[in-house]
Order: sequence, then C-alpha cells, then structure tokens
Amino acid sequence: MQCHYCDREAAVAVEKDLVKVGLCEDHFQDRLEELSDSGWLDELQGELDVDR
Repeated sequence: MQCHYCDREAAVAVEKDLVKVGLCEDHFQDRLEELSDSGWLDELQGELDVDR
C-alpha cells in the first residue's frame, strides 16, 4: 500500500467503514505529533485508562 501523502510505501494502514488509508513512517510521525499537540491523545489515554 502507498502512503496517502506521498509515493513511499505505507508503514501503517488503518481501515474504517471499508476505507483504508496508509501512511509512511514520516507522515505517521507527523500525524502523531499533531494529535499530541492538540491534546487528543491525552484525552484518549484518559478514556482508556492506559498505564505503561
């Protein structure tokens, strides 16, 4: 599978409602940083009660 944002091979693929999207490592990291900066990941962690 190809990255949604560039022509590199996707390292991660996510599927929801029969739509599948792939991201290369760089774009995956970029999206994680954006989610982290927005606070969304902290909210999700609180909802899941994840301890590491």
